[in-house]
Amino acid sequence: MFMTIVYVLLYAMAGILILASVLPLLKVPHGAIRGLEFPRIQLFWVALALAGVAAWIEGALYVGLVFAAVALLQVFYIAKFTPIWWRQTLDAGDALRKDTRRHIHFVAANVKKSNRDYDKLIELTQREKPDVMMAIEVDDDWIRGLEDGLRDLYPHWIKVPKDTGYGLCVLSRLEVRDAEVREMLTEGVPSIRLTLRLRSGDDIRLYVVHPEPPTATHDTKGRDAEIALIGMEAADDDLPAIVTGDLNDVAWSTTTRRFQRLSGLVDPRVGRGFYNTFSAFHWWARWPLDHLFHDARFRQLGMDRLEKIGSDHFPMMFELALAESKSEIVDLEDADPQEEAEVKKVIHEERARDRSAIGTDWEDED
Repeated sequence: MFMTIVYVLLYAMAGILILASVLPLLKVPHGAIRGLEFPRIQLFWVALALAGVAAWIEGALYVGLVFAAVALLQVFYIAKFTPIWWRQTLDAGDALRKDTRRHIHFVAANVKKSNRDYDKLIELTQREKPDVMMAIEVDDDWIRGLEDGLRDLYPHWIKVPKDTGYGLCVLSRLEVRDAEVREMLTEGVPSIRLTLRLRSGDDIRLYVVHPEPPTATHDTKGRDAEIALIGMEAADDDLPAIVTGDLNDVAWSTTTRRFQRLSGLVDPRVGRGFYNTFSAFHWWARWPLDHLFHDARFRQLGMDRLEKIGSDHFPMMFELALAESKSEIVDLEDADPQEEAEVKKVIHEERARDRSAIGTDWEDED
């Protein structure tokens, strides 16, 4: 009787893991499906552990092979974000490391609007002294808190406070030009586009985004379309572009991979590590949601996940250097005309929809 229960549990777990692994392959733009792309790291470890258990149980060989196959499927997606893979972003050479005029240092932090521990982010920023600090989910209170501690350090501010969890703020020590705040598809979901002048005199483009999150009760067309739209705009930009922020999507997802194909931008995580930023509250449920993608003219100087600031996200630090020419991009597919046509159709549909942004009242419940 006991072994019967064990077999039933093993086969039930195999069915659950197969569904969780395969459903995202359908590419259905709905949160209930797209959200299953997030826990591929966790699915890998669970499947691997169950394969080990099955190996010790007589008569469980076939279900053990199923668990092994599920683990291998996860590896197909997540292996590129480990040091065993080749890197998309090249390391800066010695000469470029010495030329600090061409360097740019970022900190990106989703602060969680209901978090009121302003001092932790202020102290982190004062210690890191990034050229650009980007705070996401800020409201008026967060803006005032940051101004109290960082006004003297940062002469340039682009402030978009919102009480919905979609607020943005960019602080810069570098010269800022042509700053625009845009609601590209959905009312109440802003993004920022601006030009930064490096100390070398070179101009670069920065896009700061925070699209809608996937939820089990809503489609993800708004999020997917905004990410794709930013990607196509960055591809057509006449300046070296950087796209950063909380994309509410994991690095290995269908949407993010399509963004890379459309934009031609590279991911410094590839070949280096996961750098999981969410959730800061639960060690067992973490994945990379806060990203930076950049033009192939940039080289890597440093990248790190920083300490907790009271938010459900860890801040991320990125340091890049602008080279004279683009590197050869490894492991990046090209978008085909059919894919671009499909994306443009979804963008047109989203612009025509009359709806509120997803999750604007979530923080009110805290």
